[in-house]
Amino acid sequence: EVRLVESGGGLVKAGGSLRLSCKASGITRDDYSIGWFRQAPGKEREKVTFISHADGSIYYGDSMQGRFTIESDKAKNMVYLHMSSLRPEDTANYYCALDNVSFKLWVLQTPEYWGQGTQVTVSS
Repeated sequence: EVRLVESGGGLVKAGGSLRLSCKASGITRDDYSIGWFRQAPGKEREKVTFISHADGSIYYGDSMQGRFTIESDKAKNMVYLHMSSLRPEDTANYYCALDNVSFKLWVLQTPEYWGQGTQVTVSS
């Protein structure tokens, strides 16, 4: 059973940086896609970024590229989300998600596995 555990969330001032981590366990294939989504209270879930280990491609959601960077350490089954120049509107619960089919993960947003989320709060 695949399990995703996020960490690294917290309270940060506007303009600050955070690095979120996601540890994946129970993976049996090495061509999976893994990425980050976020959801703020009362708002729809947003796509942040994902990486496809099938071909190494990386995608970012609208307005996410530039301040958000995904990094993968495949040997450790870790994926990181580097966030900089944070704004109050980045406040959300950030979720790690994984699927062997990138279309399911990114386009349909119905990945097979979700983490429990880690809260990021950006104060003004």
